[in-house]
Amino acid sequence: MDIIGPAHIFYEAKEYGANIELHFVTINNDTQVNSSAGLHFAKLTPFYEFQLSAEDFIFIPGIEFSLISDTNFYLKNKSFFKWIKNQYDNNAQICSVCTGTFLVAASGILDGKSCTTHWKYFSEFNQTYSEIELIKNRLFVVEERLYSSAGVTSGIDLALYILEVEFGSKLAADVAKEVVIYFRRSESDPQLSIFLQYKNHLDTRVHDAQDYMIKHIDSSFVLQDIADKVYMSPRNLTRLFKKTTGITIGNYLEKLRVDRAIQLLIEGNKVDYVSDQCGLKSTNQLRNLLKKHKEILPKDVKTLL
Repeated sequence: MDIIGPAHIFYEAKEYGANIELHFVTINNDTQVNSSAGLHFAKLTPFYEFQLSAEDFIFIPGIEFSLISDTNFYLKNKSFFKWIKNQYDNNAQICSVCTGTFLVAASGILDGKSCTTHWKYFSEFNQTYSEIELIKNRLFVVEERLYSSAGVTSGIDLALYILEVEFGSKLAADVAKEVVIYFRRSESDPQLSIFLQYKNHLDTRVHDAQDYMIKHIDSSFVLQDIADKVYMSPRNLTRLFKKTTGITIGNYLEKLRVDRAIQLLIEGNKVDYVSDQCGLKSTNQLRNLLKKHKEILPKDVKTLL
């Protein structure tokens, strides 16, 4: 999925008319390799047959955890790491998915820069590459033609982001809709969307309250409605929600609406429709809400304010 996810995004973009060529290469001379999931990849091209430029993007998938600390693996593939550095020096864009960040770091091109990787391997990365700034809880990080993403599905988000930058948000939104996935916008997004954040707890009543807000995001409900749903008083629910999630009900609902509004606006929907779908009373209320969160808005949405 690390490699097939982004590849399919670019394939769909090509179907929409984007000028894209896809090539699949291998880290060594073997033209057939087996993935950790058991899927076979064949008819691959050795990496050294390519010399790239500023028009090219390289996607490097993750590797098994056992290889991260395997000295022999890195020694065996020194020529690949040198090749990565040469392509970067030729202005190619280098992208990694999940633990692929470790491979990019091994080439030396991340030294003194920032990146992210899968949350499970933060400690290992910090111990191995202390000279690189690891940014946590970020969907992906972009710095000086270096793109690193957090995990399997964030490689898809990164591919959509690249489409948006290279070909415009309309194409990126069309492709996201084509493959039926939620379209995230930028590298400022956390590794978990707001629809998954603040839910790592075991309180059923708070879960029910969160589910109610998500399900009725297009309605103008009030605190009493939520409290009635979970059979609590508004006061007790307010106290329990903040204690359990670390965020107030009002702030949580606000984040839900901002996230939903950005998604709808990027898809090309009109402002009045978006405000209605977010349970807001007017377009002015929507604009005021978005202005409050201006720092996370994509460029295309900012122009609507």
